[in-house]
Amino acid sequence: MPHRSGRHFLQIPGPTSVPDRILRAIDHPTIDHRGPTFQALGKEVLEGIKTIFKTAHPVVIYPASGTGAWEAALVNTLNPGDKVLMVETGQFATLWHKMALKIGLQPVFVPGDWRHGVNAAQVEAKLAEDTRHQIKAVCVVHNETSTGVTSRIPLVRKAIDNAKHPALLLVDTISSLGSIDYRHDEWNVDVTVGGSQKGLMLPPGLSFNALSDKALAAHKTSNLPKSFWDWGEMLASNKTGFFPYTPSTNLLYGLREAILMLHEEGLDNVFARHDRHAEATRRAVRAWGLEVLCVDPAEYSSALTAVMMPAGHDADALRGVILDAFDMSLGMGLNKLAGKVFRIGHLGDFNDLTLMGTLSGVEMGLQLAGVPHKKGGVDAAMAYLAECATKANATKMAAD
Repeated sequence: MPHRSGRHFLQIPGPTSVPDRILRAIDHPTIDHRGPTFQALGKEVLEGIKTIFKTAHPVVIYPASGTGAWEAALVNTLNPGDKVLMVETGQFATLWHKMALKIGLQPVFVPGDWRHGVNAAQVEAKLAEDTRHQIKAVCVVHNETSTGVTSRIPLVRKAIDNAKHPALLLVDTISSLGSIDYRHDEWNVDVTVGGSQKGLMLPPGLSFNALSDKALAAHKTSNLPKSFWDWGEMLASNKTGFFPYTPSTNLLYGLREAILMLHEEGLDNVFARHDRHAEATRRAVRAWGLEVLCVDPAEYSSALTAVMMPAGHDADALRGVILDAFDMSLGMGLNKLAGKVFRIGHLGDFNDLTLMGTLSGVEMGLQLAGVPHKKGGVDAAMAYLAECATKANATKMAAD
Protein backbone atom coordinates (compact mmCIF):
# COMPACT_ATOMS: atom_id res chain seq x y z
CA MET A 1 0.00 0.00 0.00
CA PRO A 2 1.23 3.54 -0.68
CA HIS A 3 2.48 5.65 2.18
CA ARG A 4 -0.11 7.94 3.78
CA SER A 5 1.29 11.10 5.33
CA GLY A 6 0.29 12.17 8.83
CA ARG A 7 -0.91 10.00 11.67
CA HIS A 8 -3.84 7.64 11.47
CA PHE A 9 -6.84 8.94 13.42
CA LEU A 10 -7.85 6.03 15.66
CA GLN A 11 -11.20 7.31 16.87
CA ILE A 12 -12.77 4.05 17.91
CA PRO A 13 -13.76 3.80 21.59
CA GLY A 14 -10.68 1.73 22.34
CA PRO A 15 -8.04 0.67 21.95
CA THR A 16 -7.11 4.34 21.96
CA SER A 17 -4.01 6.01 20.57
CA VAL A 18 -0.99 5.42 22.80
CA PRO A 19 0.86 8.68 23.57
CA ASP A 20 4.54 8.87 22.70
CA ARG A 21 5.50 9.22 26.33
CA ILE A 22 3.96 5.84 27.15
CA LEU A 23 5.45 4.24 24.04
CA ARG A 24 8.87 5.40 25.23
CA ALA A 25 8.21 3.92 28.67
CA ILE A 26 7.21 0.57 27.17
CA ASP A 27 10.32 0.62 24.95
CA HIS A 28 12.49 -0.61 27.80
CA PRO A 29 14.86 -3.58 27.97
CA THR A 30 13.28 -6.72 29.36
CA ILE A 31 14.27 -7.28 32.97
CA ASP A 32 14.25 -10.18 35.44
CA HIS A 33 10.71 -10.35 36.79
CA ARG A 34 12.11 -12.02 39.92
CA GLY A 35 14.74 -9.37 40.57
CA PRO A 36 14.86 -6.22 42.73
CA THR A 37 14.36 -3.78 39.84
CA PHE A 38 11.08 -5.42 38.94
CA GLN A 39 10.10 -5.65 42.59
CA ALA A 40 10.32 -1.86 42.87
CA LEU A 41 8.25 -1.45 39.69
CA GLY A 42 5.66 -3.96 40.91
CA LYS A 43 5.20 -2.22 44.23
CA GLU A 44 4.89 1.16 42.53
CA VAL A 45 2.21 0.17 40.03
CA LEU A 46 0.24 -1.94 42.53
CA GLU A 47 -0.02 1.09 44.81
CA GLY A 48 -0.42 3.61 42.00
CA ILE A 49 -3.32 1.88 40.30
CA LYS A 50 -5.34 2.15 43.52
CA THR A 51 -5.44 5.92 43.08
CA ILE A 52 -7.09 5.56 39.66
CA PHE A 53 -9.82 3.28 41.05
CA LYS A 54 -10.04 5.56 44.12
CA THR A 55 -9.61 2.69 46.53
CA ALA A 56 -7.47 1.81 49.51
CA HIS A 57 -8.10 -1.88 48.87
CA PRO A 58 -6.02 -4.27 46.72
CA VAL A 59 -6.13 -4.15 42.94
CA VAL A 60 -5.15 -7.33 41.07
CA ILE A 61 -3.38 -6.80 37.72
CA TYR A 62 -3.69 -9.53 35.09
CA PRO A 63 -1.74 -9.96 31.82
CA ALA A 64 -5.05 -10.24 29.95
CA SER A 65 -7.80 -8.36 28.19
CA GLY A 66 -10.84 -7.04 30.04
CA THR A 67 -12.65 -10.29 29.24
CA GLY A 68 -10.21 -12.09 31.52
CA ALA A 69 -10.94 -9.67 34.34
CA TRP A 70 -14.68 -10.30 33.85
CA GLU A 71 -14.07 -13.99 34.41
CA ALA A 72 -11.81 -13.35 37.39
CA ALA A 73 -14.51 -11.23 39.05
CA LEU A 74 -17.03 -14.06 38.73
CA VAL A 75 -14.94 -17.13 39.56
CA ASN A 76 -13.33 -15.56 42.62
CA THR A 77 -16.59 -14.60 44.31
CA LEU A 78 -19.26 -17.10 43.27
CA ASN A 79 -20.17 -20.79 43.34
CA PRO A 80 -21.65 -23.10 40.68
CA GLY A 81 -25.36 -22.49 40.22
CA ASP A 82 -25.37 -19.09 41.92
CA LYS A 83 -27.87 -16.60 40.61
CA VAL A 84 -26.51 -13.26 39.41
CA LEU A 85 -28.57 -10.23 38.41
CA MET A 86 -27.38 -8.70 35.13
CA VAL A 87 -28.85 -5.89 33.03
CA GLU A 88 -28.89 -5.75 29.22
CA THR A 89 -27.46 -2.29 28.51
CA GLY A 90 -25.61 -3.28 25.33
CA GLN A 91 -23.18 -5.68 23.70
CA PHE A 92 -20.72 -5.93 26.56
CA ALA A 93 -23.34 -6.53 29.21
CA THR A 94 -24.67 -9.23 26.87
CA LEU A 95 -21.24 -10.86 26.53
CA TRP A 96 -20.70 -10.84 30.30
CA HIS A 97 -24.07 -12.57 30.61
CA LYS A 98 -22.98 -15.25 28.11
CA MET A 99 -19.80 -15.81 30.09
CA ALA A 100 -21.79 -16.28 33.31
CA LEU A 101 -23.84 -18.99 31.60
CA LYS A 102 -20.72 -20.75 30.30
CA ILE A 103 -19.08 -21.00 33.72
CA GLY A 104 -22.15 -22.49 35.39
CA LEU A 105 -23.93 -19.50 36.93
CA GLN A 106 -27.65 -18.74 36.60
CA PRO A 107 -28.02 -15.17 35.38
CA VAL A 108 -31.25 -13.27 35.88
CA PHE A 109 -30.95 -11.08 32.78
CA VAL A 110 -33.08 -7.92 32.79
CA PRO A 111 -33.82 -6.96 29.15
CA GLY A 112 -33.03 -3.48 27.85
CA ASP A 113 -33.33 -1.40 24.69
CA TRP A 114 -29.61 -0.53 24.34
CA ARG A 115 -30.48 3.18 24.60
CA HIS A 116 -30.70 3.43 28.38
CA GLY A 117 -28.46 2.51 31.29
CA VAL A 118 -29.26 0.37 34.30
CA ASN A 119 -32.69 1.11 35.76
CA ALA A 120 -32.01 1.21 39.50
CA ALA A 121 -35.71 0.82 40.33
CA GLN A 122 -35.77 -2.47 38.38
CA VAL A 123 -32.71 -3.67 40.26
CA GLU A 124 -34.31 -2.81 43.59
CA ALA A 125 -37.55 -4.57 42.63
CA LYS A 126 -35.74 -7.75 41.51
CA LEU A 127 -33.75 -7.86 44.74
CA ALA A 128 -36.81 -7.16 46.88
CA GLU A 129 -38.52 -10.17 45.27
CA ASP A 130 -35.52 -12.34 46.17
CA THR A 131 -36.51 -12.86 49.80
CA ARG A 132 -34.33 -15.99 50.08
CA HIS A 133 -31.29 -14.04 48.87
CA GLN A 134 -30.51 -16.50 46.09
CA ILE A 135 -29.05 -13.71 43.97
CA LYS A 136 -25.42 -13.53 45.02
CA ALA A 137 -24.20 -10.66 42.82
CA VAL A 138 -25.40 -7.73 40.76
CA CYS A 139 -23.24 -7.27 37.63
CA VAL A 140 -23.47 -4.01 35.68
CA VAL A 141 -21.47 -2.15 33.05
CA HIS A 142 -20.61 1.41 34.05
CA ASN A 143 -19.98 2.75 30.54
CA GLU A 144 -21.42 0.61 27.75
CA THR A 145 -18.90 0.90 24.90
CA SER A 146 -21.36 -0.31 22.29
CA THR A 147 -23.96 2.39 22.98
CA GLY A 148 -22.35 5.43 24.59
CA VAL A 149 -24.57 5.09 27.67
CA THR A 150 -23.20 5.50 31.20
CA SER A 151 -25.08 3.92 34.09
CA ARG A 152 -25.21 5.69 37.43
CA ILE A 153 -23.48 3.32 39.84
CA PRO A 154 -24.39 5.22 43.05
CA LEU A 155 -28.05 4.66 42.20
CA VAL A 156 -27.43 0.94 41.71
CA ARG A 157 -25.66 0.82 45.08
CA LYS A 158 -28.60 2.63 46.68
CA ALA A 159 -31.02 0.16 45.11
CA ILE A 160 -29.16 -2.78 46.64
CA ASP A 161 -29.10 -1.06 50.03
CA ASN A 162 -32.79 -0.09 49.85
CA ALA A 163 -33.66 -3.74 49.21
CA LYS A 164 -31.50 -4.70 52.22
CA HIS A 165 -29.94 -7.35 50.02
CA PRO A 166 -26.49 -8.89 50.66
CA ALA A 167 -25.60 -9.33 46.97
CA LEU A 168 -22.15 -8.31 45.82
CA LEU A 169 -21.86 -5.39 43.38
CA LEU A 170 -19.60 -6.11 40.39
CA VAL A 171 -18.97 -3.25 37.94
CA ASP A 172 -17.26 -3.17 34.54
CA THR A 173 -15.31 0.09 34.02
CA ILE A 174 -13.31 -1.06 31.00
CA SER A 175 -14.24 1.97 28.90
CA SER A 176 -14.68 4.47 31.75
CA LEU A 177 -11.64 4.01 33.99
CA GLY A 178 -9.43 7.07 33.63
CA SER A 179 -12.06 8.87 31.53
CA ILE A 180 -15.20 9.18 33.64
CA ASP A 181 -15.35 9.80 37.38
CA TYR A 182 -15.45 6.50 39.25
CA ARG A 183 -15.11 5.82 42.99
CA HIS A 184 -14.70 2.19 44.02
CA ASP A 185 -14.62 2.75 47.78
CA GLU A 186 -17.04 5.66 48.07
CA TRP A 187 -19.66 3.88 45.95
CA ASN A 188 -19.17 0.66 47.93
CA VAL A 189 -18.41 -1.52 44.91
CA ASP A 190 -17.17 -5.03 45.63
CA VAL A 191 -15.30 -5.83 42.40
CA THR A 192 -14.43 -3.27 39.75
CA VAL A 193 -13.23 -4.61 36.40
CA GLY A 194 -10.88 -2.45 34.30
CA GLY A 195 -8.72 -2.63 31.20
CA SER A 196 -5.57 -0.91 29.95
CA GLN A 197 -6.48 0.04 26.39
CA LYS A 198 -8.90 2.92 26.79
CA GLY A 199 -8.68 5.73 29.34
CA LEU A 200 -5.36 4.42 30.65
CA MET A 201 -3.89 5.06 27.18
CA LEU A 202 -2.01 1.75 27.00
CA PRO A 203 -2.06 -1.03 24.41
CA PRO A 204 -4.36 -3.97 25.18
CA GLY A 205 -2.91 -6.57 27.51
CA LEU A 206 -3.53 -5.54 31.12
CA SER A 207 -6.75 -5.88 33.08
CA PHE A 208 -7.72 -5.27 36.67
CA ASN A 209 -9.90 -6.35 39.57
CA ALA A 210 -10.27 -3.77 42.34
CA LEU A 211 -11.55 -5.53 45.45
CA SER A 212 -13.48 -4.88 48.65
CA ASP A 213 -13.28 -6.65 52.00
CA LYS A 214 -16.64 -8.25 51.23
CA ALA A 215 -15.30 -9.57 47.91
CA LEU A 216 -12.25 -11.00 49.65
CA ALA A 217 -14.51 -12.75 52.15
CA ALA A 218 -16.56 -14.21 49.28
CA HIS A 219 -13.34 -15.45 47.69
CA LYS A 220 -12.69 -17.65 50.72
CA THR A 221 -15.89 -19.62 50.10
CA SER A 222 -15.98 -19.52 46.30
CA ASN A 223 -15.42 -22.90 44.66
CA LEU A 224 -15.78 -22.16 40.96
CA PRO A 225 -12.70 -23.56 39.19
CA LYS A 226 -9.86 -21.06 38.99
CA SER A 227 -6.11 -21.24 38.62
CA PHE A 228 -4.72 -18.43 36.47
CA TRP A 229 -7.42 -16.06 37.83
CA ASP A 230 -7.06 -16.95 41.51
CA TRP A 231 -6.84 -13.81 43.66
CA GLY A 232 -5.24 -15.78 46.48
CA GLU A 233 -2.01 -16.55 44.66
CA MET A 234 -1.88 -13.10 43.09
CA LEU A 235 -2.34 -11.21 46.35
CA ALA A 236 0.19 -13.37 48.18
CA SER A 237 2.86 -12.58 45.58
CA ASN A 238 1.82 -8.94 45.24
CA LYS A 239 2.62 -8.28 48.91
CA THR A 240 6.30 -8.25 47.95
CA GLY A 241 5.85 -6.60 44.55
CA PHE A 242 5.95 -9.82 42.54
CA PHE A 243 3.48 -11.96 40.58
CA PRO A 244 2.94 -15.74 40.73
CA TYR A 245 3.62 -16.08 36.99
CA THR A 246 5.32 -14.05 34.27
CA PRO A 247 3.77 -10.56 34.17
CA SER A 248 3.57 -8.16 31.23
CA THR A 249 6.71 -6.36 32.35
CA ASN A 250 6.92 -3.75 29.63
CA LEU A 251 3.23 -2.91 29.86
CA LEU A 252 3.75 -2.32 33.58
CA TYR A 253 6.38 0.29 32.69
CA GLY A 254 3.73 1.88 30.50
CA LEU A 255 1.17 1.66 33.30
CA ARG A 256 3.52 3.48 35.67
CA GLU A 257 3.85 6.28 33.11
CA ALA A 258 0.09 6.40 32.49
CA ILE A 259 -0.62 6.79 36.21
CA LEU A 260 1.92 9.62 36.39
CA MET A 261 0.37 11.36 33.39
CA LEU A 262 -3.15 11.16 34.78
CA HIS A 263 -2.07 12.66 38.08
CA GLU A 264 0.04 15.35 36.44
CA GLU A 265 -3.07 16.53 34.61
CA GLY A 266 -5.20 15.87 37.68
CA LEU A 267 -8.03 13.33 37.62
CA ASP A 268 -10.71 16.00 37.98
CA ASN A 269 -9.20 17.85 35.00
CA VAL A 270 -9.09 14.60 33.02
CA PHE A 271 -12.78 14.00 33.66
CA ALA A 272 -13.67 17.62 32.83
CA ARG A 273 -11.76 17.35 29.55
CA HIS A 274 -13.70 14.23 28.59
CA ASP A 275 -16.98 15.91 29.55
CA ARG A 276 -16.10 18.90 27.35
CA HIS A 277 -15.22 16.82 24.32
CA ALA A 278 -18.35 14.71 24.69
CA GLU A 279 -20.59 17.78 24.81
CA ALA A 280 -18.84 19.31 21.80
CA THR A 281 -19.38 16.07 19.89
CA ARG A 282 -23.07 15.93 20.75
CA ARG A 283 -23.50 19.54 19.60
CA ALA A 284 -21.94 18.59 16.29
CA VAL A 285 -24.24 15.57 15.92
CA ARG A 286 -27.33 17.66 16.60
CA ALA A 287 -26.17 20.37 14.17
CA TRP A 288 -25.82 17.69 11.48
CA GLY A 289 -29.45 16.77 12.13
CA LEU A 290 -28.49 13.30 13.36
CA GLU A 291 -29.49 11.56 16.59
CA VAL A 292 -27.40 10.43 19.54
CA LEU A 293 -28.23 6.82 20.45
CA CYS A 294 -28.31 7.51 24.20
CA VAL A 295 -31.76 8.84 25.12
CA ASP A 296 -31.28 10.19 28.66
CA PRO A 297 -28.94 13.22 28.98
CA ALA A 298 -28.10 12.08 32.53
CA GLU A 299 -26.59 8.94 30.98
CA TYR A 300 -24.55 10.52 28.17
CA SER A 301 -21.11 8.97 27.97
CA SER A 302 -18.06 11.21 28.16
CA ALA A 303 -15.89 8.51 26.57
CA LEU A 304 -17.72 8.02 23.27
CA THR A 305 -20.78 9.04 21.31
CA ALA A 306 -22.84 6.56 19.30
CA VAL A 307 -24.57 8.25 16.35
CA MET A 308 -27.65 6.85 14.63
CA MET A 309 -27.76 6.77 10.84
CA PRO A 310 -30.71 8.07 8.82
CA ALA A 311 -33.05 5.33 7.58
CA GLY A 312 -31.77 3.64 4.45
CA HIS A 313 -28.11 4.52 5.03
CA ASP A 314 -25.45 2.10 6.25
CA ALA A 315 -23.03 3.13 8.98
CA ASP A 316 -20.35 0.72 7.80
CA ALA A 317 -20.42 2.22 4.32
CA LEU A 318 -19.88 5.65 5.86
CA ARG A 319 -17.04 4.32 8.02
CA GLY A 320 -15.41 2.85 4.92
CA VAL A 321 -15.59 6.15 3.05
CA ILE A 322 -14.05 8.02 5.98
CA LEU A 323 -11.27 5.45 6.37
CA ASP A 324 -10.40 5.53 2.67
CA ALA A 325 -10.60 9.31 2.26
CA PHE A 326 -9.21 10.56 5.56
CA ASP A 327 -7.37 7.65 7.20
CA MET A 328 -9.65 7.75 10.23
CA SER A 329 -11.20 4.76 11.99
CA LEU A 330 -14.59 5.09 13.67
CA GLY A 331 -16.26 2.46 15.82
CA MET A 332 -18.73 0.10 14.18
CA GLY A 333 -22.18 -0.81 15.41
CA LEU A 334 -22.13 -4.10 17.32
CA ASN A 335 -24.69 -6.91 17.31
CA LYS A 336 -28.22 -5.51 16.89
CA LEU A 337 -26.73 -2.07 16.13
CA ALA A 338 -24.60 -3.32 13.21
CA GLY A 339 -24.87 -0.90 10.29
CA LYS A 340 -27.21 1.35 12.26
CA VAL A 341 -24.75 3.44 14.26
CA PHE A 342 -21.18 4.62 14.15
CA ARG A 343 -19.25 5.41 17.30
CA ILE A 344 -16.91 8.36 17.81
CA GLY A 345 -14.33 7.69 20.49
CA HIS A 346 -13.18 10.82 22.35
CA LEU A 347 -11.25 9.32 25.24
CA GLY A 348 -7.70 8.82 26.34
CA ASP A 349 -4.85 11.01 25.07
CA PHE A 350 -7.12 13.49 23.32
CA ASN A 351 -7.33 17.29 23.06
CA ASP A 352 -9.46 20.00 21.46
CA LEU A 353 -7.60 20.00 18.16
CA THR A 354 -7.76 16.21 17.93
CA LEU A 355 -11.51 16.45 18.39
CA MET A 356 -11.82 19.12 15.70
CA GLY A 357 -9.89 16.95 13.26
CA THR A 358 -12.13 14.01 14.13
CA LEU A 359 -15.37 15.90 13.65
CA SER A 360 -14.10 17.47 10.43
CA GLY A 361 -13.44 13.99 9.07
CA VAL A 362 -16.94 12.89 10.01
CA GLU A 363 -18.60 15.93 8.43
CA MET A 364 -16.61 15.58 5.20
CA GLY A 365 -17.36 11.84 5.22
CA LEU A 366 -21.10 12.44 5.54
CA GLN A 367 -20.93 14.59 2.43
CA LEU A 368 -18.79 12.16 0.44
CA ALA A 369 -21.00 9.21 1.37
CA GLY A 370 -24.18 11.05 0.43
CA VAL A 371 -25.66 10.79 3.90
CA PRO A 372 -28.44 13.35 4.44
CA HIS A 373 -27.26 15.94 6.95
CA LYS A 374 -26.98 19.64 7.61
CA LYS A 375 -23.68 21.49 7.50
CA GLY A 376 -22.30 23.24 10.56
CA GLY A 377 -21.58 20.43 13.01
CA VAL A 378 -17.89 21.29 13.14
CA ASP A 379 -18.74 24.97 13.61
CA ALA A 380 -21.07 24.16 16.51
CA ALA A 381 -18.40 22.08 18.25
CA MET A 382 -15.73 24.71 17.61
CA ALA A 383 -17.92 27.48 19.04
CA TYR A 384 -18.49 25.45 22.21
CA LEU A 385 -14.80 24.65 22.65
CA ALA A 386 -13.89 28.31 22.09
CA GLU A 387 -16.45 29.32 24.71
CA CYS A 388 -14.96 26.83 27.17
CA ALA A 389 -11.43 28.10 26.46
CA THR A 390 -12.54 31.71 27.02
CA LYS A 391 -14.08 30.82 30.38
CA ALA A 392 -11.01 28.85 31.41
CA ASN A 393 -8.70 31.75 30.51
CA ALA A 394 -10.88 34.20 32.44
CA THR A 395 -10.82 31.94 35.50
CA LYS A 396 -7.05 31.58 35.28
CA MET A 397 -6.53 35.35 34.97
CA ALA A 398 -8.79 35.95 37.97
CA ALA A 399 -6.83 33.44 40.01
CA ASP A 400 -3.51 35.02 39.00
